Amino acid sequence: MSDPIQSKPDSHPTLSLAARIEALLFVAPEPVTPGQLARVLDVTTRETEKGLEEIEYLYRGRGICLQRHEGTVRITTSPKAAPFIEDFLDLETSTPLSHAALETLAIIAYQQPVTRPHIDAIRGVNSDSVMKNLLSKGIIQEVGRAEGPGRPILYSTTPEFLSHFGLMSIEELPPLNIEEIINDNHKNHSEADILKE
Repeated sequence: MSDPIQSKPDSHPTLSLAARIEALLFVAPEPVTPGQLARVLDVTTRETEKGLEEIEYLYRGRGICLQRHEGTVRITTSPKAAPFIEDFLDLETSTPLSHAALETLAIIAYQQPVTRPHIDAIRGVNSDSVMKNLLSKGIIQEVGRAEGPGRPILYSTTPEFLSHFGLMSIEELPPLNIEEIINDNHKNHSEADILKE
């Protein structure tokens, strides 16, 4: 009879690849890339992606979901479960973001990675304090530096941004039609000019 203490665990686990990926995502302290998962599980990135797709399919309509952001994945609660979770944990609804913060976030979300001077140019005002606030909340992050004079810092959204707005990936943002916005602004300015006359 073999000694149970000295016997080694089976090197070929009976868990499916999707189940092993799920276990790793469950204990991961932060979002991970499919490549990281593939290395740990000794499989290809393509196989890992198939496992992730299986998990996404299994989680449809469930209280947890697979969230993707900038090439990383993590398990998180479903955005639709937020009211129940807040109630269960006795959490107050998060402080609403100001108009300036939402405006800045929209620019970052649709044009990321983007620099603060670019954001300032679009908004027409200094965005320094708004950016500091969004950074402190973990909704945006620094992701590098742009080429060019002064090498300004580049900013992008974070997984917390997705959670805050109930998105599973940045691709869920509604399409942005710049021409339509410009035409609407032009129309509104024209109507205002007519009313002034």
